[in-house]
Amino acid sequence: MISTTHPNLPAPADLQRLCKALAVLDAINSPDWEYRYYSYNPEWGENEQVLEMRDGEGDQLLVLFRPEGCVINGYVEEYDQPDLKQVTRGLPAAFDDFMFGEPVASIGTTFCLWYTPAHGWQHGVVENEDDGSEELLYIFDGQPATYAEWATEYYTDETDKKPVTAAAVAPIYQQKPVTKAAALALVDEVEDWLLLATDLQEIGYPYEFN
Repeated sequence: MISTTHPNLPAPADLQRLCKALAVLDAINSPDWEYRYYSYNPEWGENEQVLEMRDGEGDQLLVLFRPEGCVINGYVEEYDQPDLKQVTRGLPAAFDDFMFGEPVASIGTTFCLWYTPAHGWQHGVVENEDDGSEELLYIFDGQPATYAEWATEYYTDETDKKPVTAAAVAPIYQQKPVTKAAALALVDEVEDWLLLATDLQEIGYPYEFN
């Protein structure tokens, strides 16, 4: 289990690689950006990179990476929002602009976690452990099967698309360059290789489409 009070998360460098992998997998599974869950912006701000998760129904997750570490803001619509000053108590100043500015201020916050090399993963005051964090953070367990199970349900349910397998996900989790064979192991066809190449360039992930 991964949650606010059980932050069994990777260190930022490993988490960052995993976040890029999730964005790559979603880019392959969904050429239409609008229907992706996970996207990655390596140029969010100066020395800042961000993973965004949005489910289209209001739930949202942002993971900010900075030289000082990283911070996670989660919002799950069905949960009450706690006092932001309490859930961010002890937050390093390097993350203030992110947590108290936009777009977090407009999205909302039901849980917050952060990491610094000196103290590892931390959280502020948690008044209710059932804060929705487990629902959004489980994907970060590093297991290809976890993404494969989720993607099969989300992208192939009630369609004739083939299931997403852990074996097809694993090379991306291992940060291997995306080849045409690797992409076609995930989906039946890629209609626009140039579009996929552009997406991978924007994520900052290697590919070889020779």
